[in-house]
Amino acid sequence: MTKILQKISIVILMAISLQSCYYDNEEYLYPDLPGGECDTVNVSYSAVVAPIMAASCNSCHSPAAPSGNVTISTYDGLKASVNSGQFWKAINHESGASPMPQGGNKLAACELKKIKAWIDAGAPQN
Repeated sequence: MTKILQKISIVILMAISLQSCYYDNEEYLYPDLPGGECDTVNVSYSAVVAPIMAASCNSCHSPAAPSGNVTISTYDGLKASVNSGQFWKAINHESGASPMPQGGNKLAACELKKIKAWIDAGAPQN
């Protein structure tokens, strides 16, 4: 009987230890950590959104390489994608759109908050 209890205990400990091996982006999991404040006040296209797009999206979605026939390297192209509703779904990995960046992780939580604030403000060209 003792050997059976030992074996069950070992199996339970192995199952618990395997579940603890999960890893993810700390900023994504804990966006409100001290020192991780995200300023979403006065988010502008030119100062905030365009640089995020340049760093994360434009290599695949520019006029030279419009992956999926989507060009977001210009304000007009991005605005059209925002107006269709597909842009936010894609970068936020929601159903109904192909998750972007394709084959990659979501943008950092703060970048997503900034883009969402810009969209909620009407996606102005500022």
